[in-house]
Amino acid sequence: MNLLYANDRPGHYPASFYAATKAELAPFPKLRGEVRADVCVIGAGYTGLSAALHLAQAGLRVVVLEAHRVGFGASGRNGGQVGSGQRLDQEEMERIAGRENARRYWDMAEEAKALVKGLIADHAMPCTFHPGVAHACWHDREVRHTHTYAEKLHRDYGYDQLEVLDRAGIRALIGSDAYKGGEIDWGAGHVHPLNYALGLAQAAAAAGAVIHETSPVHRIDKGTPATVATNHGRVVANHVVLACNGYLGGLEPQVAAKVMPINNFIVATEPLGDRAAEILSKPVAVADTKFVVNYWRLSEDNRLLFGGGESYGWKFPDIVKTVSKPMLEVYPQLRDARIDYAWGGTLAITMNRLPCFTRVTGNILSASGFSGHGVALATLAGKLMAEALRGQAERFDLMAALPQPRFPGGVALRWPMLVAAMTWFSLRDRLGI
Repeated sequence: MNLLYANDRPGHYPASFYAATKAELAPFPKLRGEVRADVCVIGAGYTGLSAALHLAQAGLRVVVLEAHRVGFGASGRNGGQVGSGQRLDQEEMERIAGRENARRYWDMAEEAKALVKGLIADHAMPCTFHPGVAHACWHDREVRHTHTYAEKLHRDYGYDQLEVLDRAGIRALIGSDAYKGGEIDWGAGHVHPLNYALGLAQAAAAAGAVIHETSPVHRIDKGTPATVATNHGRVVANHVVLACNGYLGGLEPQVAAKVMPINNFIVATEPLGDRAAEILSKPVAVADTKFVVNYWRLSEDNRLLFGGGESYGWKFPDIVKTVSKPMLEVYPQLRDARIDYAWGGTLAITMNRLPCFTRVTGNILSASGFSGHGVALATLAGKLMAEALRGQAERFDLMAALPQPRFPGGVALRWPMLVAAMTWFSLRDRLGI
């Protein structure tokens, strides 16, 4: 079964709140016949569209191939959080990479957030960057660690955007008795993710990139140039950018061995009206400390958008049931709230949750596996691949130097082994270990 079609109709966005409120953008044509390009980008999510934009702005001939619609995958379905740092905290980054390089990874992540904000403003995109992401802790030890970590970021990295919260502070913010404390990161933020993707597509097309939708790639013939084949055409290109993330399938086994697709789910309630202030007293997004993270925010029309639960098979489960359970653990007062939208999507994780930057060959680059931290980092990844293809590879190579182990069992057995591991971590969440 192909994940591209396991839960979705070809060429159609899922029935999500984001698709219902998306900006108008005319469809791009299917690729037909043979075309030539300096760079062929496979995948029109944040990574691919950012790469296309930056390459086209540099004067290169860029062709983007998307199996469905721009922003169809995780880029148009996620929680919209634009987080700080890498997926792992700086203490762990220092252990993995040393203090000097950990600082460089932090600085690139700060650049990634600024890049998102700057692109939205510079291209008048149909979305707004809302500041503030809160982190809510289930246990006292997590509160202590969160507050200590805030002190470290201020002391060692000069980051002064964190507001620490005790139990009363988190209760006042999120209207739930479930949490013991936390923080608000005012340097992070949240966006309408699909409209941001559509804004990137508009910007890339305006810069000269040629985008083809409903043009799934089924083969890459490596070489110089490389040939990228679809059902109705092919692109002959000097360079190829792989930006497929969870929908890579078997297109490139070297990447697939290190990047694993998983499914995540979100529901949107009916507009809550005056009740919304009891759910969030400030217009921030929230993520908690569960291993299978709960995350939420209010939409601009005061719906609660709540994400939670994961699955590791091909088909989506009952999404309303899957997400309502953690949502009602946090907000039992919403038991009577109507669910208007429920959707899922496929993202990609890596063994260590750090992104996987790979030189597949000398003229094929890949970046994926953002592990739920991709709005900012995937946007930056596209820029870094554009730099590398123009001969400025230092920052791409720094990201590629992060250790990236293969999933045990290889591509064939990684699914059952991951299910076993995730079952254990889910049990640990339920037991409060």
